[in-house]
Amino acid sequence: MQHRRISGRRAAMTGAGIAALVIAGVTFQTANASEPSKSAAPHILSASAAGKLASTLVAGLGSGAAGTYYDTRTRSLVVNVLDSTAAKTVEAAGAKARVVANSLARLDSARATLKRDATIPGTSWATDPVSDKVVVTADRTVGKAEWARLGKVVEGLGGRAELRRGAGEFKPFIAGGDAIGGSGGRCSLGFNVVKGGQPYFLTAGHCTASISTWSDSSGNVIGKNEKSSFPGTDFGLVKYTSDTGHPSEVDLYDGSTQKITGAAEATVGQQVTRSGSTTHVHSGKVTGLNATVNYSEGTVSGLIQTDVCAEPGDSGGSLFSGGDAIGLTSGGSGDCTSGGETFFQPVTAALAATGAQIG
Repeated sequence: MQHRRISGRRAAMTGAGIAALVIAGVTFQTANASEPSKSAAPHILSASAAGKLASTLVAGLGSGAAGTYYDTRTRSLVVNVLDSTAAKTVEAAGAKARVVANSLARLDSARATLKRDATIPGTSWATDPVSDKVVVTADRTVGKAEWARLGKVVEGLGGRAELRRGAGEFKPFIAGGDAIGGSGGRCSLGFNVVKGGQPYFLTAGHCTASISTWSDSSGNVIGKNEKSSFPGTDFGLVKYTSDTGHPSEVDLYDGSTQKITGAAEATVGQQVTRSGSTTHVHSGKVTGLNATVNYSEGTVSGLIQTDVCAEPGDSGGSLFSGGDAIGLTSGGSGDCTSGGETFFQPVTAALAATGAQIG
């Protein structure tokens, strides 16, 4: 396997654009959760260690767990629970316990209601363990009638959801890393992977839906689509067809790279970094999980929601934390001047669906 990076350059998108989204603070419900338990001092953990502990605790608590997030101020894991018995288990493991009103089952039920009654282009929703609610956002394209419909649905969910109005428009970022493209537009390479001993790369599914044969920034053909999924999910697997370097690393656009050694699940509150061919490298944090976005092109679910900015051409690019691959840039709103929010396809789900491995 060669170890030469594909050269990158700033990309201009030939497909859809993206508008700024600023949360305007319109809310129909308020949070209803108690303060974290103070009976035990939580362990100081890295985000990665917190994510692993969260997986263990959630599996052990079963229906007693109601969501988790990483508190960057105290560098500790916070676990939402439903009663004092579960709280004691959490505290004994070195995390903060926080007794909340809504179980994950209640929040999932709210999401099911939104899917049935409020699948409107220009809307999104994600589970937010900090507020213990499903946060619903309507972009600027949602008219008065649809806004009223959303308000009625959210109001009917009681303390399980809140509604916010955004000023921008949700769109995929069609146009990791280095610039790649074809006749259907330009995107960014996400992560190099291996399947059956052969080299492939992952990018966004809305990119592979538009582009079937891929070239690098010099115009050299480097690969063809193997698998594409969009809407529903948003990932594409491309097989290298040329003798092109495919190291397991991400371009940091400063002459250096970040080596990628594996894939990991995202944790709310986790600090993450995104690399893309248009805006290069930007960082932020994970703000929600299992997010649904109703693009005009279709609905995509199971996404990671962040406050990391992105712009057209960054689609498919890498979201990572240290050496862990986290996500593939899907879409969102805003830009890297005014800010915004961006959604990512989890890499772990893309690997499971394609049978590929980081390597």
